Amino acid sequence: MKIGLEIHLQLPTRSKLFCSCPTNGEGPNTSVCPTCLGLPGSRPVLNRRALELGIMIAKFLNCKINEKIWFSRKTYFYPDLPKHFQITQYESPVGTDGHYMLDDRRIGIWRVHIEEDPGRIKRVGRPGEEVSLIDYNRSGIPLVEIVTAPDIDGPAQAREFIDRLVAELKDLIDITVQDETSVRVDANISVGEERVEVKNVQGLKNLERALRYEATRQTKVLEAGKHVVRETRRYDEERKITLPAREKEFEEDYGYIGEPDLGEYVIGPIARELRLKETTNMRAERLSNALDIPMQTARQVVVTSRELADLLELLCTIVPKEKAISWTLGPISSNWSALAPLVEADNGRGLIEIIRAEAEGRITDSEARMRIQTLTGANAGKEETCSGETDMALMVKEFLDAHPEVVKDYRSNPRAVNSVIGFVMKGTKGRYSSKDIVECVNKEMAKRV
Repeated sequence: MKIGLEIHLQLPTRSKLFCSCPTNGEGPNTSVCPTCLGLPGSRPVLNRRALELGIMIAKFLNCKINEKIWFSRKTYFYPDLPKHFQITQYESPVGTDGHYMLDDRRIGIWRVHIEEDPGRIKRVGRPGEEVSLIDYNRSGIPLVEIVTAPDIDGPAQAREFIDRLVAELKDLIDITVQDETSVRVDANISVGEERVEVKNVQGLKNLERALRYEATRQTKVLEAGKHVVRETRRYDEERKITLPAREKEFEEDYGYIGEPDLGEYVIGPIARELRLKETTNMRAERLSNALDIPMQTARQVVVTSRELADLLELLCTIVPKEKAISWTLGPISSNWSALAPLVEADNGRGLIEIIRAEAEGRITDSEARMRIQTLTGANAGKEETCSGETDMALMVKEFLDAHPEVVKDYRSNPRAVNSVIGFVMKGTKGRYSSKDIVECVNKEMAKRV
């Protein structure tokens, strides 16, 4: 089985690809102009930010960046495309011949190009009486299209690939939760020689289901001695089957011609100057290699929080690497939801000081854990009930007043102070070092003996 994917991801720009209309129109057809409606006399102007984002993605996918690019008109007729052609890239994509590593598997990237999105058709009404409504707000929305080689060998791998790739691309080009991040996937799948395209599948779960169904269907066709027809199919989410949509077009059917209203663009210098942001996976890989920890563990740290990864790297410069890893993956990671606001407030100084003190032997491991637990506020309620009794010296005095036998026993057995020390350590919940508590208890004992 061979599967190749065409992934369309919206680029996070404020305006459309070839005009100044905002990309976040509220009501239907409120963000349109003569250019994105294709009215006579209008001329497109390329959005530089969209171009830069496309180049960044191509670089990230290890593509060869073309020195010079231009755009083409892809001709087809459909109501959501008022000018009857889509401005895209054909002969000169932004990048070609790249790859993406899915663990140990190399997924080839044939090309990365940018193009405009058509409008959106919405069908409403009862079956048989449906009316089609068209919203041109999406007309001209900038997309990047990533075309992979047929290097994916199963539906589950296709789902994992897209899941991980899209997460990294969102990280790379700063797509936030507020951005509209529609991702559409067309999948080409072949069990034998001829391939079938399953188009416009929404959602990873649906993609995997559609590919599983299509693989089974093609296998049955071949086992029956028939030929698989090269065609475009659609996925019916309710029935969970693929259905014929139209016969598959060939590239020559689109009648590509160069876009005369847009010139050539020299992007080589832009590509060489652009610096890529370190994505979650890239950082996990770097941490795994630098700290000699499993990739899965490094990824878990980075995925949990960038700030947690920052703290781990900072700790490695202050205490031995083994201790930094042990404390970060242990008590800090397990209490991160409670510790994160504190780290944000003081840049982690409180935590760092506790771990530094433990690494230097000034406090014990247990005491450090207790102090970290205190920072989480887990014992806040108990502390309030002890208000007025949290002063260490006062606690020592009150304990000895209530237990005169301890003082009496201490005269012949110095270890009797351990009961006082244990009581105070428990009551102060890690706010004082064990050394300070021992000194305080010995000082009070000296007064009474």
